[in-house]
Amino acid sequence: MKKNVSILGSTGSIGLNVLNLINKKRFLFKINILAANKNYKLICDQIIKFKPKVFIINNYEVFIKVKKKYEKKNIKILNNLENQKNYFKKSDITIAAIPGIAGLKPTIELIKESKKILIANKESIICGWNLIKKIASKSGTEIIPIDSEHFSIMKLLEKQNLKNVKKVYLTASGGPFLNYKLNKLKKVSPRQAIKHPKWKMGKKISIDSATLMNKMLEVIEANKLFSIDQKKIDVVIHPESLVHAIIEFKNGLFKFIYHETTMLIPLANAIFGKDVDINELLKPKSNSKNSVFFNALNFLKVDKKRFPIIKLKHRINEHISTPIIINAANEILVDQYLKEKISFNTFYKYLTLVLNDRNYKKYAIKEPKNINQIFEVDKWSRRTVYKKINYNA
Repeated sequence: MKKNVSILGSTGSIGLNVLNLINKKRFLFKINILAANKNYKLICDQIIKFKPKVFIINNYEVFIKVKKKYEKKNIKILNNLENQKNYFKKSDITIAAIPGIAGLKPTIELIKESKKILIANKESIICGWNLIKKIASKSGTEIIPIDSEHFSIMKLLEKQNLKNVKKVYLTASGGPFLNYKLNKLKKVSPRQAIKHPKWKMGKKISIDSATLMNKMLEVIEANKLFSIDQKKIDVVIHPESLVHAIIEFKNGLFKFIYHETTMLIPLANAIFGKDVDINELLKPKSNSKNSVFFNALNFLKVDKKRFPIIKLKHRINEHISTPIIINAANEILVDQYLKEKISFNTFYKYLTLVLNDRNYKKYAIKEPKNINQIFEVDKWSRRTVYKKINYNA
């Protein structure tokens, strides 16, 4: 029997990778829901190729255009998820891959309608974990993180007692500026920052990798997903990007997960299960005669001068809503940097200004009971960082 699959963020890098994998085993799957923002060409291509039952398009102009084009076809084109449950059939697998805080609401909506949800949207976990956990528990929905680090931690912790864990290490590539002279970082351009040396990713996550903010967010994720004390979670630079997480146990043993630098491997394992034959789905970069396993592996301490954001690690879970505030401020900073309104080396300064704002604690100590209260804290952080940028312009 074919499995129903839904993808939130079907035109993004994760969504495209998932569709690429599914296309190689089409006889196993039916596409239930696809959701995207505004890439008209890709949306039309996906409608023709994958024939989803429902396509949700966030951008209103593109929604109208697509709806008009396919109004006589056997597909429902929607502009949002609200009050549309009668069109949904419960999905066996839902992939939540809409980037940013924008992905939180649709992720929460589809948890109720899914047997298994694969979360690539770290902001949903960072900002809405309490809600997600509660809804998933009530709905009996299995949650699987599919970024390489947390998927690796999940696998490493299988059949393990958390009491035996001494330390968890998240690996960071160091991004494109790992070996840059420090005095040159002020002038690096967005074009340079999005050229990741190992991973092919979207602009937002590429900038986060360059500043190391992605690792700060991943520390929060690991804390929430696995109930690991934040003090036990650390970050190391691993330029080869082949080891994705390391766990040190109290008995002196270390375990790590090693795989090629591609999201397709954790995705394939999450979608097809542990018995998947990866060689049937993608061409490996290595072979038995010249395996990547024989390459040297380097692990380095994080240079706080090069990556000052690491100095915020002790504050990221300072109060219940601090992660929401940090995430929102960072989203604005990335946007402003991409628009060349701020320089690369000012991220830490502006984040610190927000965390030291006189109204910070008022919002940080709030425990959101619903999604609107999450957005309230999020909006305060965005307004505040804009003020700091304009004041320092």
